Amino acid sequence: MAFSAEEVERYARHIVLHDVGGPGQQKLKAARILVIGAGGLGAPALLYLAAAGVGQLVLVDDDAVSLSNLQRQIIHRTTDIGRPKTDSARAAIDALNPHVEVVTHHTRITADNAMELIGGVDVVLDGSDNFSTRFLVSDACVLAGRPLVAAALGTFDASVTTIRAHERGADGVLNPTYRCLFPEPPPPGTVPTCAEAGILGALAGIAGSIAAMEALRAIVGFGEGLVGRFLMIDARTMRFETLSYGWDPDNPLTGEKPTIRDLSIHRGAH
Repeated sequence: MAFSAEEVERYARHIVLHDVGGPGQQKLKAARILVIGAGGLGAPALLYLAAAGVGQLVLVDDDAVSLSNLQRQIIHRTTDIGRPKTDSARAAIDALNPHVEVVTHHTRITADNAMELIGGVDVVLDGSDNFSTRFLVSDACVLAGRPLVAAALGTFDASVTTIRAHERGADGVLNPTYRCLFPEPPPPGTVPTCAEAGILGALAGIAGSIAAMEALRAIVGFGEGLVGRFLMIDARTMRFETLSYGWDPDNPLTGEKPTIRDLSIHRGAH
């Protein structure tokens, strides 16, 4: 997969990086990354993944751009209000890097379409804004054997972790699942929505950019990622802390007595 002269110049700062180089950039060009949501997390992640030269970005979002989105969802513009976020995001990516193929699905990810969407890509980046979708996506990634970068936003806090539960660590033990970290989603209504509690706009940019870096790392393979590590960002005190977590033999996906073998438990949850 040869680069054009324009691509060589565009990606020059990657190509001279020792841990990326030409081979790493070739991996990015051949990669397919699924991004769930073009909101606060997905917006910066999509822009950085496109700028990095990921060959195909698959975007799933069923929402339209609203004025209140623009405080943090930087892939959209004022002129996009009322437009499907998938269309707005595609236009922004095309303007940034025409070498990136954008595949859009103006729909929600559900138990009925998750395996097909996830099975067709190399890495999944989840920027959804609710626990039911996070658990659906994380379960589907384990069942499909795909790496997942899971990011979440609070009011002044955010988190990012990477799940590779279909693989084993250097010690031979299975990598943890999302359910090893959070066994069950909280009861509906116990966590306020963004509209109810608010959110610091720039925080979405920080967490979304870190999620994009984890997705790029998953493709290229440089450095030490967030597998088994839960990165927590506190914007009030500007503290970054990491919680280590491991495989739980009681987890229902890859534990000693697994009970989740398909996505049927998620049907009717959306």
